Amino acid sequence: MSDVVLWVAIVVAGLVCLGLKLVGHLVPEHWLAEPRVARAAALVTVALLSALVAVQAATTGRAIVLDARLPALAVAAIALALRAPFVVVVLLAAVTAAVLRALGMP
Repeated sequence: MSDVVLWVAIVVAGLVCLGLKLVGHLVPEHWLAEPRVARAAALVTVALLSALVAVQAATTGRAIVLDARLPALAVAAIALALRAPFVVVVLLAAVTAAVLRALGMP
């Protein structure tokens, strides 16, 4: 893929996102107040963030990899489940990844 095609794709994706955001402001407020819509919006947000975390934690380029990021993510999930402060969660995950990498895990 050439650089021009890549940049055109990035600009088009940005414009589509901007358009979706603008359309979202035109949706009547009473539609958004409906419980089913609010619940669906919350679930979509969680699903998108989960997919982003999964892609960032388990892939490199186009390959699936199992490295120190996955155990670090598991430690972070456990810390979050135990209601640890966010800074502690991040530090625990970072230390986990660092220790595993120091022990030779890629």
